[in-house]
Amino acid sequence: MTDSLETPGLHHVTAIASDPTANHAFYTETLGLRLVKRSVNQDDVGVYHLFYADDAGSPGTSMTFFPYVGARSGRVGAGQASAVSFTIPEDSVDYWTDRLGEQGLDVETIDRFGDTVVAFEDPDGLPLELVARADAPAGDPPAGPVPETHAIRGFFAIELSLSDADATVELLEAMGYTETERDEASHRRRFETHGDIGFVVDVVTDPATPAGSPGAGTVHHVAYRVTDEEQDAWRELVQEHGLRPSQVIDRKWFRSVYARTRGGVLFEFATAEPGYDVDEPRATLGESLVLPEWLEGRREEIEAGLPDLYSATPAAE
Repeated sequence: MTDSLETPGLHHVTAIASDPTANHAFYTETLGLRLVKRSVNQDDVGVYHLFYADDAGSPGTSMTFFPYVGARSGRVGAGQASAVSFTIPEDSVDYWTDRLGEQGLDVETIDRFGDTVVAFEDPDGLPLELVARADAPAGDPPAGPVPETHAIRGFFAIELSLSDADATVELLEAMGYTETERDEASHRRRFETHGDIGFVVDVVTDPATPAGSPGAGTVHHVAYRVTDEEQDAWRELVQEHGLRPSQVIDRKWFRSVYARTRGGVLFEFATAEPGYDVDEPRATLGESLVLPEWLEGRREEIEAGLPDLYSATPAAE
């Protein structure tokens, strides 16, 4: 059964932030994504869980955050997902370099495996990239500050920084990824699966890279798309690779299995269904605080403990 498994790519990526207001402004106003779900960290309900995506909140487009007010900065390094890449249309590089530069961001343009990559950081220092592709899908861009012709189309890749990549590469290959490119100078190997968004994993193995530490500006976990019917098989596959998967956890908008890889990165295997519109209409996604049924009885307490998303919050010392 596990021999036939193949993920089409990323479902979502979740990172840690420090200021929910600055985080919301950057991802909706600067990058032009839509806030499609405003909820809480189900394991720490005093913290928001904010989901930014395309107009419908499609799997493969959703960047999510746990913004801990005043959180100290982490260090991006080995043992982490070290950069998040999004797809943009091939002719949108100048638009984005100008837009990001006007926002005061330090922008670097890189040529990588024949693609033009626009590299920068979010307000917490999380490394982000926009990868210009001729095959960028039309997608479902939200209405907003970024014209549809230049809008982010969803994920392109996740970069994993590892001190020893062998076990993680074996797992990726079992997940349906195949190595397609290699650059010895940058210690980078590219793996691809069969999808149109979020189908790339870049593995960077540089012995000079220091170990990462968690905190604001670092990725918490990386989620891959799977089907409901195959969840048990994905748990079995993870176990076959010597890892200890969680039970299937109902997150309301998807069902998930988690396992920490031998390289140190937390992987999640998340279903496409039922989706972000299961509990609020698509037209009003993200406009109010949404809680899963098992937390509704604590709504008053939870709301009282959350900061105003649209008011400034204190910065870390």
